[in-house]
Amino acid sequence: MNPSLQPAPAASRAPYRSVLFDLDGTLVDSAPDLAAAVNRMRRERGLDELALQRLRPMASHGARGLLQEGLGAGPQDPDWKSLRDEFLRNYESSICVHTRLFDGVAQLLAELQRRSIAWGIVTNKLERYTSALLRELDFGVPPGCVVSGDTTPRAKPAPDPLLHAAAELGIDPASCLYLGDDLRDVQAALAAGMDAGAAAYGYGGADAARLWGAHHVLDSPGELLALL
Repeated sequence: MNPSLQPAPAASRAPYRSVLFDLDGTLVDSAPDLAAAVNRMRRERGLDELALQRLRPMASHGARGLLQEGLGAGPQDPDWKSLRDEFLRNYESSICVHTRLFDGVAQLLAELQRRSIAWGIVTNKLERYTSALLRELDFGVPPGCVVSGDTTPRAKPAPDPLLHAAAELGIDPASCLYLGDDLRDVQAALAAGMDAGAAAYGYGGADAARLWGAHHVLDSPGELLALL
């Protein structure tokens, strides 16, 4: 069975009391800065830069995906740790040069606030980089919680980060929607007892997003409002 295929979820429980979001590829387009970090490594090794469109699909997979695509390197390689550390240093030094909110995100968050619907961020990005990036971005409306990849012992696709966020917001997971652009996001939401939304506009791609078994597939952030 194709691992991207998920069983059909139970019926949606919309409307929702809260919405949780993945960060990279869902709220913000960080691919240009992530790609720049690995392309810097290629330049320093005498290699040509790779086009952003080639690296973009790997952006939700962090260092592992980008280094595999950019340098053919993976955790099995003896120099993996030094390559990963170099990539992360490059990224941290220029973490928000070209990163921007996706079109419609600021308006969506403002409308959530107007409707008194709590929202938060749950990302697999480590807290060090999450905090650094969020300091540079203006969502207009502050999140009610931020859960990073090292906040709980297990990251997505485990449900732990989503359940941690629900506890911080003081809401029942069953009344929450989680929106993300990767199969792991849908898996985590379903495991946490939340409704799952797939961001088809993100890095996973519109075709793949429709195979993940999410309750909702959104082609733009603004489509979320129709579910609320």
